[in-house]
Amino acid sequence: MQRKRRRKASPLTKSEQMARVRGMDTGPEMALRRALWHAGLRYRIRPSIPGRPDLAFMGCKIAVFVDGCFWHGCEVHYKVPSTNVTFWSEKIVRNKQRDRDVDAELGKLGWTVLRCWEHEVEDDLGSVVDRIRSAVVRSPDKGARASADASGKARTN
Repeated sequence: MQRKRRRKASPLTKSEQMARVRGMDTGPEMALRRALWHAGLRYRIRPSIPGRPDLAFMGCKIAVFVDGCFWHGCEVHYKVPSTNVTFWSEKIVRNKQRDRDVDAELGKLGWTVLRCWEHEVEDDLGSVVDRIRSAVVRSPDKGARASADASGKARTN
């Protein structure tokens, strides 16, 4: 049986590469969601509140954003692209300003905003989960359906 030869794929243009970048359900976001679910924390995905957080604990008003190092200008990992420098610099400044505006707007509505970098989720998922669990447990209204007590151990009912 003769095998068909595949043509070598041509390299993607920069535009094609950028079009493939996911805005939601990214690897770090999915890893965090799985870990939170496994820890017994129940949340809503992209609720209809200002800023459309990646996930939210509606009862205790905690919004969680997983910020990409490139798109939000992480001071550890962000590198200015070598082409179209002005555009990208302005874009990152606008993204950071929008993040601050969303944080302020949610704060006025009584929400606690937790932001974590994608590299934090990838490098130390446990501490990110602990930080979120602590905020949920500390909240005056524990409406997050958290099935974990203050020690972080899952309860069995």
